[in-house]
Amino acid sequence: MTRRQTAAIVFIVLCVVLVAAAVSLNVGWILVNGRRVLPLVLGIIAFALIIAGIVVYTVFLVRELRRNELHDAFINAVTHELKTPIASIRLYLETLQSREVDETQRRDFYRIMLADADRLQHTVEQVLKAGVEGQRTRLQHRQPVDLGALTAECVETSRLRHHLPATAIQLRGPVPGEPLIVDGDADELRTALSNLLDNAVKYSLDRVDVKVDVEADTNGRAVVRVTDRGVGIPPSHLKRIFNRFYRFQFRGYKVKGTGLGLFIVRSIVRQHGGRVTAHSAGEGTGATFTLDLPRAAA
Repeated sequence: MTRRQTAAIVFIVLCVVLVAAAVSLNVGWILVNGRRVLPLVLGIIAFALIIAGIVVYTVFLVRELRRNELHDAFINAVTHELKTPIASIRLYLETLQSREVDETQRRDFYRIMLADADRLQHTVEQVLKAGVEGQRTRLQHRQPVDLGALTAECVETSRLRHHLPATAIQLRGPVPGEPLIVDGDADELRTALSNLLDNAVKYSLDRVDVKVDVEADTNGRAVVRVTDRGVGIPPSHLKRIFNRFYRFQFRGYKVKGTGLGLFIVRSIVRQHGGRVTAHSAGEGTGATFTLDLPRAAA
């Protein structure tokens, strides 16, 4: 049990004690002033206000403790995500500097360092993006975007980034010859789709089997569904996984990340007038994330 969890329990117990004390005082007040209407009414009103104040104060205090705990977890995750590729790059550079290596090893070193640099850049971009999305409430620029073509591009990029075969991430739809056009920012939507795909691959662990469906529903909406067969999500976590810094850790596995990806996805989708939802039957059953956007007028 962490210090913040202990503090939260202490404050909850203190709230219960204060409420009990207030109830005792109110009962005593009623017994003393049972025959006088005005003092009795004023006492009951004061009692209700005191109880409400204590409960509200305790709730906000516990929420703040929880928020600080998530913030600390985010700092630790980001620190790890930054230090690991930096340490790796430094190790390979020191090796190249200290001794001679053949051309094959040199190429492998360069390839690994470039991969670490990409990971480092991705982490920095996630942190910066989360800060921007948290401040912005609407899009600056809109233009027609072919969501089907953009999804296909993101799927191919994700395969290359994670060194996956074509069967690991399968794209289905949209209907050939029928572009699925939405009004929005292509770069922002690319970020949202890439985060959903990276999240699906990351939480698939050793069995990457991701299905991406792109379609137009009967209500004039553009829909992208990303389904994986990974660790799944408990029902109690489904509403919280889109919160900033929140990360679900499957039992026995430590999944790397900053807890910002799904928060960025939700922020971008909301700015486009859409919504993103998550569905899972529980741990070990995989998960489906659905991105729903309004289609552009013809």
